[in-house]
Amino acid sequence: MPATSLPDVVIRPATSQDVPVCADICYRAFSAINAAHNFPSDVPVPEVAVGIITSCFSAPGLYCIVAENNGRILGSNCLDQRSIIHGVGPITVDPDTQNHGVGRKLMQAVLERSREHDPAGIRLVQAAFHNRSLSLYASLGFDIREPLSVMQGRAPERSVPGCTVRPATTSDLSACNALSHRVHGFDRGTELAQAVQRGGSLVVERDGRITAYASHLAFFGHATAESNADLQALICSVESFGGPGILVPSRNAELFRWCLSNGLRVVEPMTLMSMGLYNEPAGAFLPSVLF
Repeated sequence: MPATSLPDVVIRPATSQDVPVCADICYRAFSAINAAHNFPSDVPVPEVAVGIITSCFSAPGLYCIVAENNGRILGSNCLDQRSIIHGVGPITVDPDTQNHGVGRKLMQAVLERSREHDPAGIRLVQAAFHNRSLSLYASLGFDIREPLSVMQGRAPERSVPGCTVRPATTSDLSACNALSHRVHGFDRGTELAQAVQRGGSLVVERDGRITAYASHLAFFGHATAESNADLQALICSVESFGGPGILVPSRNAELFRWCLSNGLRVVEPMTLMSMGLYNEPAGAFLPSVLF
């Protein structure tokens, strides 16, 4: 525990009444840490923070908490429990009270909650330039798995030969979940079903089969594919990516170079970390900012 740890920090479930304060903290926290490292903020305006926090605090399957000290909210954190792999985040702490152990308490609380449900594993994505968060997560037992590059832009190519991209429907869920099992060893079926209902989800068909899907080509969306070509077809099919961009695994050199040669630019580096089950993916993928 840090020597300057705040006493009497209370962790409790988040409510809708906490959204305005937590959104303000989210906006200021991301703005401060990214500006300190000369990167654009992942949360560029307060309205984006309100949307993120509102969505997280109200989404089925997410467990969200706040940290309080003498009635003052100091930060929040969320746990995505929608699959056998749990995802952590977004975690934000008021910049005025950072480095006082609040982030550690918020992390310990969601990890305790996760263990009550006995998941196969837990994952998160952190900003690679944020040394303190990297150190915190590593000290709590998370392992570094993938360096990621957040990328934004529009590919001049609008299609990939042999691949057809179309909106996903509920009838595609079984094939998409089977694909996820082949590539990752688990599916994100509940999350994908919710995304399909909202709209914006895509699938790729090749040789009469679904060979890739994206819950959404965005910061909070994920994609899974049999091959890089299938993933490239998804990337080609949209005008832009939601939020700061898509998260491209930097070790996938073929895909990374293709993105660069097709006009996508790197916005910031991030890191995928895991605790528990982790299978080296048997295909191409884009994680979301949760995992």
